[in-house]
Amino acid sequence: MFQRILIANRGEIALRVIRACQEMGIGTVAIFSEADRGAHYLDLADEAICIGPASSTDSYLKIEHIIAAAELGEAQAIHPGYGFLAENADFAEQCRDSDIEFIGPPHEAMRKLGDKVEARQIAIEAEVPVVPGSDGLITSDEEALRVANEIGYPILIKATAGGGGKGIRPAFDESMLLTELKAASAEAEKAFKNAGVYIEKFVQKPRHVEVQVIADQHGNVVHLWERDCTMQRKHQKLIEESPAPNLPLETRESICEAATRLIKNAGYYNAGTVEFIVDENNDYYFIEVNARIQVEHPVTEMVTGIDLIQQQIRVAAGEKLSFAQEEILCNGCSIEVRINAEDPDQNFRGCPGLIEDLRIPGGLGVRFDSHVYAGYTISPYYDSMIGKLIVHKPTREEAIACLLRALNEFQINGPGIKTTIPLAKKILNHPVFKSGQGDTKFVERTW
Repeated sequence: MFQRILIANRGEIALRVIRACQEMGIGTVAIFSEADRGAHYLDLADEAICIGPASSTDSYLKIEHIIAAAELGEAQAIHPGYGFLAENADFAEQCRDSDIEFIGPPHEAMRKLGDKVEARQIAIEAEVPVVPGSDGLITSDEEALRVANEIGYPILIKATAGGGGKGIRPAFDESMLLTELKAASAEAEKAFKNAGVYIEKFVQKPRHVEVQVIADQHGNVVHLWERDCTMQRKHQKLIEESPAPNLPLETRESICEAATRLIKNAGYYNAGTVEFIVDENNDYYFIEVNARIQVEHPVTEMVTGIDLIQQQIRVAAGEKLSFAQEEILCNGCSIEVRINAEDPDQNFRGCPGLIEDLRIPGGLGVRFDSHVYAGYTISPYYDSMIGKLIVHKPTREEAIACLLRALNEFQINGPGIKTTIPLAKKILNHPVFKSGQGDTKFVERTW
């Protein structure tokens, strides 16, 4: 087992990894930018090292600075968290070339699955359903028109690299296709330095269901059941839950088994998430693999009782999984709300600023994962997430009631600070959400 781990991230996920390491008796090295200097969670690490100025480009995305910090802090491994460099295969490879283990999948598998066209082919070979679409990248307007006419409109143009909803454009006819093809390619080039795009059939009113998997380096692969992440805005998740509501048992078992087949086929180990869309007939189609821990991993932890961060560390250290598939039970219902410093009434404008008053809810089954506190300044330089409020109850109805009660208790005040809590309460109170009948465009259509 590692003696010391460097956390190549900040905020909530950095604190989450520090806590997991402490429980395992592992020392930690935290890194921080000048914007994060003085944050309280840094005090919980055994060592904290500044790696650059506020800009993430010059700090949290600076590979050579992070590896130098790991060497200085005598860390044997690096945990990347989520975001920043978590799915950067070059970073994973450079860590291992420097004799520092990367707590994540092998960089070869990351590269394959990070390219959505190649990932799609891996899924096909593993007999995992995929959305009808192009066999590879679209190289001309003529090819785009031919593929679209074959599969039928509407279609989705999707970037082969990256994520976060960038480089994804719908088209409902030929004229729109040609316009959006150029726009998607340009957006992908700007965001990911890769202009490659492909085409898929646009599945309307889909649900977003993802499967948490973990695999060790000895060939063992298990799933930890599914999460429903249908409540989204512009491809950004707002509310996540496990198990997925109204998912037939046969579909649930099939989608989880498909996820494990794909992971085995990709030569993948460590934690990962296989994402699917589910249509109105409960047919499911592979979207992509997130080769890292997810923001919403706590809901899986709550229903299974398995600490995913600790499992990531154990797998990276070469240990075998300590549980078999039949031992992983899904108990009760867990729901997570992301609380962001954004104003939903002003097109989700970011609201950084000083937190003057913070009152965190509690009670049986309530968990709040966050690094903020009264006196903390929400930075304008990074993601606007304040924290994640998670509840766990025996039934979905009880979980919704508990979450609404906790959100009503939650107080965060400061000059100019607004949050997404009011929107979360509207969603949770809506009959469509309560019935589990929503789709990925429900929030945008309704509010």
